[in-house]
Amino acid sequence: MRVVIVEDEALASERLKKMVLSYDKDIEILAQLESVEDSINWFSKNTHPDLIFLDIHLEDDLSFAIFDKIKVSSPVIFTTAFDEYAIKAFKLKSIDYLLKPISQEELNTALKKYMEMTGEKNTGRDFHLLYDLIVKKENYRERFSVKVGQKIKSFSVRDVSYFKSESGFTTAYLNDGKTFCLDSSLDNLSKELNPADFFRINRQMLVSLDSIKEVHILSTSRLKLDITPAPDEDALVSIDRGPSFKKWLEGKKE
Repeated sequence: MRVVIVEDEALASERLKKMVLSYDKDIEILAQLESVEDSINWFSKNTHPDLIFLDIHLEDDLSFAIFDKIKVSSPVIFTTAFDEYAIKAFKLKSIDYLLKPISQEELNTALKKYMEMTGEKNTGRDFHLLYDLIVKKENYRERFSVKVGQKIKSFSVRDVSYFKSESGFTTAYLNDGKTFCLDSSLDNLSKELNPADFFRINRQMLVSLDSIKEVHILSTSRLKLDITPAPDEDALVSIDRGPSFKKWLEGKKE
């Protein structure tokens, strides 16, 4: 069996790969893809696999956007942290899913189910209908509550200029200069916040569109942002995220 894994978190992708091979060491992992853009490029140039493990939230868009660009005939097992409404949708459409964090037992059960379905045509999945259901019911985070001493402070997502990961901690930098330490990682925040309003420019920073005052072109592949309030270090867009950032800045989807 030939498998493709689409997952934007490297550690989660490697963990899933090990779990799949633990189920059957003869399974061939053809590719581990990180984004909608990577997936479209790969599926456009390669023979489609027997099975796809597909994360719902990818860094550059919901993974359903893949099906808007190309026709994918492979069966899909979704890996998701979505809540009950999405799970009901998966069941309704008879699409297998694995709720994160994935256990080996659940993975084995899903693969066994796939094996039992081998040979059946699985091209009738209405991914567009499921995409619409997810998008229409999407609830992005609007507020944060943090403990400060013996008090609880609350602030709106609209008050945040950027989030920064430093020494294992995530800090929210507000427009008024205040800072608050959060429990959430940047990976989780990227999935909880509206992707139209926030973009992860590099591994350490997730910035608000409203906080960006100017974009400086340092080279053909390097961008620097002027953000208010200004961070201690330059806000640089990583080279690999430059093209996606430019599209995001123009309000375009991949």
